[in-house]
Amino acid sequence: MGFARACSVALVGVEGVVVEVQADLEPGVAAFTLVGLPDKSLVESRDRVRAAVVNSGAEWPQKKLTVGLSPASVPKSGSGFDLAVACAVLGAAERIDPAAIADVVMIGELGLDGRVRPVRGVLPAVLAAAEAGYRHVVVPEQTAGEAALVPGVSVLGVRSLRQLIAVLADEPVPEEPMAAQGRPDSMLAGLMMPGAGVGTGLAPFAAQGSDGHRPDLSDVAGQHRPRKALEVAAAGGHHLLLSGPPGAGKTMLAERLSAILPPLTRQESLEVTAVHSVAGILPPGEPLVTRAPYCAPHHSATMQSLVGGGNGLPRPGAVSLAHRGVLFLDEAPEFSGRALDALRQPLESGHVVVARAAGVVRLPARFLMVLAANPCPCGRHTLSGAGCDCPPSMIRRYQSRLSGPLLDRVDLRVEVEPVNRADLMGRGGRGETTAEVAARVREARERAADRLAGTPWATNSEVPGHELRTRLLVAPGALLAAERDMERGALTARGLDRVLRVAWTVADLRAADRPDASDVAVALEMRTGIQRGVPMETGAS
Repeated sequence: MGFARACSVALVGVEGVVVEVQADLEPGVAAFTLVGLPDKSLVESRDRVRAAVVNSGAEWPQKKLTVGLSPASVPKSGSGFDLAVACAVLGAAERIDPAAIADVVMIGELGLDGRVRPVRGVLPAVLAAAEAGYRHVVVPEQTAGEAALVPGVSVLGVRSLRQLIAVLADEPVPEEPMAAQGRPDSMLAGLMMPGAGVGTGLAPFAAQGSDGHRPDLSDVAGQHRPRKALEVAAAGGHHLLLSGPPGAGKTMLAERLSAILPPLTRQESLEVTAVHSVAGILPPGEPLVTRAPYCAPHHSATMQSLVGGGNGLPRPGAVSLAHRGVLFLDEAPEFSGRALDALRQPLESGHVVVARAAGVVRLPARFLMVLAANPCPCGRHTLSGAGCDCPPSMIRRYQSRLSGPLLDRVDLRVEVEPVNRADLMGRGGRGETTAEVAARVREARERAADRLAGTPWATNSEVPGHELRTRLLVAPGALLAAERDMERGALTARGLDRVLRVAWTVADLRAADRPDASDVAVALEMRTGIQRGVPMETGAS
């Protein structure tokens, strides 16, 4: 009787579980049985593996073959187990040494000709293998750069099963032909989810134009107050609501927000890359996402597409694809109320827990949300002399689609006024560029990080209210106006905490040690929309 085992990884959401692939050969009628809760694509691996082994020059064992995937209680899906199954079978048939593959994690799909095809989710799979103590990983050649991002792991990228057999058997490694120059590599098709390209608004580079030009903040004419609100949102990680008539520039502002956010840290880049790898939107040739992602789903998106879902185990939704970046909901009142209210929990916790019959999945979802809304269905309610025909009841109904509990979690609410002729024709001069604003945002983030050193928080928006009221104290008398608003019912307890967070961000932008009354007044004005008689200047004095 022959027995061998190799290892692979089953992905549950964006987390991996190491799976031991065991192959057992017994005398009897030739048969191939696969057990261990495999899905349809994994059951079909029996035919793929058999053809790949034969076409790679190895002999297929003519015995009763049983392949078990352990732990058997964890559902397995996808074609990434093919490589481990093939090596376990060859180890049981003594074509390769079983001891050479016992502690090696193998991830990859096999073509019928023996070529190793890349699969999605290599980075989270290798991260799970490293956490489980494995130090040797075999992956397709196209994803070797992605796997090499994990420290302390030896990565072998192979182009075919024939090459892997030669390496494991200590034989001369055969050369495999490369893809023809000037033609797209068909092997990369397994890395991209169909329909998840740039045009869907789900890719991390969706904020770029179709010609590769990244929009600049200086393209926005006028809009000084919304521009300052955008800067405050980026510096502190505060959620933002832009309301105003059509054509005022709400979408232009939101598309430029991700560019003024600081570059991702190493840990944040790994988190974002893992999610995008599982979702199939990781650009080929760019194994590591270093810029804040931008995700703008259409207002017809369902709740499952926003927070995660799908058949079987849930897959990442828009809130996870925007992790550590920007989630822009244009025409926010047109989203279904059920989908919008599903955002409440990830806005507070930074993650989303999706429970389905197949299991419970925890997905990362710490994003900066930007809502854009018109004042009424026709959009002309706030324009003088524009002739809004919407009755008051319709306007109230339209505005109430954004529920109170959701708006209570939005720190900044800014009215975007129509652009006047002088600003549009450039007579007032161009505004600051993205690079200038991004430099101030980066400095403000560094000041906040120094102040919060030794704590689990990195930005002002993450600090709990208790810490703001007991340890991080504002200047004496700075909260008098906020306390009066709270007594009158204009602010909730959560609203007061969020005003404090915004005040700290405004103070960081002007390089102050702590917020004073003017900083709190700016924060109150940005939240309530009531003029407080203070200039909206956030740059360093």
